[in-house]
Amino acid sequence: MKKQVVRTGAKGGGRDVRAVILGGGRGTRFWPLGRAAKPKQFLRITGRDPMLLETVRRIRPFIPAKRTYVVADAVQTRLARKLLPGLAAANFIVEPLARNTAPALLLATARVWLENPRAVVAVLPADHLVREPRQFLQTLRAGVEAAAREGALVIFGIPPASPATGYGYIRHDRESGRRVGGTVFYPVTAFKEKPNLAQADEYLASGDYAWNSGMFVWRADVFAEKLETYAPELRPAWSGILEALKSGNRKNLRAAFALAPALSIDYALMEKAQGVLVADADFGWSDVGAWSTLLEVWPRDRNGNAVRGEVMTLDSRGCLVWNPGRLTVLVGVRNIVVVEAGDALLVCDTAHDQRLKDVVESLKKTRKYLKYV
Repeated sequence: MKKQVVRTGAKGGGRDVRAVILGGGRGTRFWPLGRAAKPKQFLRITGRDPMLLETVRRIRPFIPAKRTYVVADAVQTRLARKLLPGLAAANFIVEPLARNTAPALLLATARVWLENPRAVVAVLPADHLVREPRQFLQTLRAGVEAAAREGALVIFGIPPASPATGYGYIRHDRESGRRVGGTVFYPVTAFKEKPNLAQADEYLASGDYAWNSGMFVWRADVFAEKLETYAPELRPAWSGILEALKSGNRKNLRAAFALAPALSIDYALMEKAQGVLVADADFGWSDVGAWSTLLEVWPRDRNGNAVRGEVMTLDSRGCLVWNPGRLTVLVGVRNIVVVEAGDALLVCDTAHDQRLKDVVESLKKTRKYLKYV
């Protein structure tokens, strides 16, 4: 069947576009450098600046500071305000409780809806790497236009480079693309959980799947309508949050926020809703999900070692080292991560660095180790 591509518009101008930066996180994947009080988005691990600052700078040519919001808990909001003095205090949206991304986005979108129901909201995690910012902005502009014109929930799908088992997948109908702003958007037919390797191989071979980037775009009023139709269990929280924001009553806001299930926005809405569009987001994306992913980000020597700090290697390959300020010597080792964080040292196999969240949970169970989390 021949692919149908419908042209529905080019560059959009003059739209009210707001960026909502998801600034929360527990800081477990990059332990011991990352901690609960300083998670990944506040670390300088992908460039010279913290990832949150890089995220805000990346969107600045399209979305100004006055239309950029950061949503996070109270502790992380204090860190973010120090890092982003150019954002007004009112642009930091404080989560009353830690409740995952669905409640956070109910709160942030409600805030925008009260100011302009037809404003377009671009939801962006604070801790992702984008190697091609110009292509990212082009895709983001197209996503804004698609969300505004089509009345759709828009998601960016990353063309899979491998049969990865650590990502959720999006299945889409590649026979029914609609071109907006130079980018083709496809109807989403299903969301798939993190697959096993055999399933991931099938997804990659079919050409009909993308990795779920966790980046979304929607009009505030469309988001509210989708909640009404496809996620009625969220309606009490949505209504309560709106009323609490109108009145400025913090106690009522906390109570309304607590009504929302502690779910990701994927589970709570995106996987249930009709009218979801996905675009191929080929802009050098990485979720930087573990220390070992930095082997593909940092420069490597001829033996595949990537380091920060003074490092000498002898017969060592595929290692990643973070130890600024000290000399590290690697002799005869393969595929290990070494991270020195002042009060804690990590040494692990690159194949097992996803288990750091288990390490953190174990540390929490022993009182004398609580200071390390």
